Amino acid sequence: MKQQIVVKSFEDLYVYSLSRAFSKKVSELIKLLPQREEYNLKSQMRRAKLSVTNNIAEGYGRYHYQENIQFCRQARGSIYELIDDFNECADEGYLDQKMLNDYKEAGYYLLKVLNKYISSLIKLKQATKELTH
Repeated sequence: MKQQIVVKSFEDLYVYSLSRAFSKKVSELIKLLPQREEYNLKSQMRRAKLSVTNNIAEGYGRYHYQENIQFCRQARGSIYELIDDFNECADEGYLDQKMLNDYKEAGYYLLKVLNKYISSLIKLKQATKELTH
């Protein structure tokens, strides 16, 4: 029998805890970037990493499936943005190929988990709609 997981807060969501770990990983990379890099990549990456966790939390707090889904889609866009930033870091010589692969793998895994969460929200939305009609 499958164990039921009780979610009392967005902090109980696996996708949120995974997002926090990803954010910490991105912070480690940001610390490796030169103090004065010309693309302002550091601040861009800080905003994007915060956007991931912030949007998952805010979406959860909306209490409407469609709004939650939309905020999760915003988070998904920020993850893709970070993956592009990882490529830029590699292009500028701040990451070697092994590190690039590691960061991208973490990003794509988070995307997979977030997409599953979005799918579950869509299914819940549809099930709720069917119950009310």
